[in-house]
Amino acid sequence: MNEQPKPEFWRGLTPIEKVFQPDAKPEVYISNAPTDDERYYVPFSDTVSSRPLWISPSQNKWADILMAKGAGLVNRHYHPHEVFAYTISGKWGYLEHDWVATAGDFVYETPGEGHTLVAYEHPEPMKVHFNVTGPLIWLDEKGETTGYFDVHTYIDLCRKHYDKVGIGAAYVDKLFR
Repeated sequence: MNEQPKPEFWRGLTPIEKVFQPDAKPEVYISNAPTDDERYYVPFSDTVSSRPLWISPSQNKWADILMAKGAGLVNRHYHPHEVFAYTISGKWGYLEHDWVATAGDFVYETPGEGHTLVAYEHPEPMKVHFNVTGPLIWLDEKGETTGYFDVHTYIDLCRKHYDKVGIGAAYVDKLFR
């Protein structure tokens, strides 16, 4: 028996009149977030780039899409806070683990775990949506600290890149919440 599509039961509802609480900012809406337009991806290294989607300078947090079009590497690092990742396309993992993430896979990174993020060769580019809290602490091959990358470093990198590619340095400011 063929079931008929059910109507959208909510069609008669009216939107909320008081949408925002006092001092609340509007949402960030980005159509086609994992775009193929490479101008929106800020180079992290020769092989990996990041498209910022949301940035909180006051909380040292950001959400982005990390992309590698082929084999790629993000420096060895650990996070002092948790990180969430959802794989959109491609293939990636950590040298320190035996799993490999592909489209649809979710990863929760525990605070304090050191790892070396690698992108594998794959017919599709690696695109992973990350929610990052706090800095990345750069590590050497023994796991000793060599530097850091935080939200302020990220903002500066974004402004310089967007100015260089003609989007304009102020583009990143639209993502601040």
